[in-house]
Amino acid sequence: MADTDVQPMIHEDPQPGHESQLEPKPDWEPRYPGSGRLTGKVALITGADSGIGRAVAALYAREGADVAIVYLREHDDAQKTCEIVEAEGRRAIRIAGDIGDKDFCTQAVERTVAELGRLDILVNNAGEQHPDKDIRDITEEQLKRTFQTNIYAMFFLVQAARRHLAKGSAIINCTSVTMYQGSKELLDYSATKGAITAFTRSLSENLIGDGIRVNAVAPGPIWTPLNPMGGATPEKLEHFGENTPMGRPGQPNEVAPAFLFLACQDSSYMSGQVLHPNGGTVVNG
Repeated sequence: MADTDVQPMIHEDPQPGHESQLEPKPDWEPRYPGSGRLTGKVALITGADSGIGRAVAALYAREGADVAIVYLREHDDAQKTCEIVEAEGRRAIRIAGDIGDKDFCTQAVERTVAELGRLDILVNNAGEQHPDKDIRDITEEQLKRTFQTNIYAMFFLVQAARRHLAKGSAIINCTSVTMYQGSKELLDYSATKGAITAFTRSLSENLIGDGIRVNAVAPGPIWTPLNPMGGATPEKLEHFGENTPMGRPGQPNEVAPAFLFLACQDSSYMSGQVLHPNGGTVVNG
């Protein structure tokens, strides 16, 4: 299957990075046999080439869904995710490009529907971060880029997907523990995550009357390419996740079940909510 490849807009570094180059490798494998909770469904997952997105794609496939894997340019990782989905007996397509580009988002949705037949679940998972100790070091270009990827893209994708989403469809957005705790070195990133939570709650109010549920997941420190390849120092990585009550970082397959719960009918009485797989950190909201 040929990829749709749109050149990225402003990008200051090679984010989000390759999982194939990460050591140790994150745990993406689903932990249990499938129970058919997503049989016949089609999901579009951004950032599905690696990290949390890959784990969600693997779990959705095990539960019966076909998956559109939307990613930036990590073709080797995306191919691996395709193989994981197909090994579960489901269909997968790869769509490469910049979700900060509205036209690309429209293309990704339309290709998903054209090739997989429908769209039932939209997972807005992709994100980027750029650590800065001083707010004066955040350039205008970086600020625009972070908002393009982390929140503009969610608007673009929902706008494109809206006409395809019927009663019973689900939208799941990825926010972050930084929205609730703050992060002194991730000012622009944390700001986008706050916007995502507000977007989730407002979009839920907007769509609930049509039977479309909108929820979010707010992971804590999870071992994915975003952290070591997103500017974290070796010293910080050495102690990554140790400040959680559990004293360790989480793995992608510890987060993916939250996305499954919110996508299937197990959560049929939930909308506008946020789940918190964060190692035991207690937050409000």
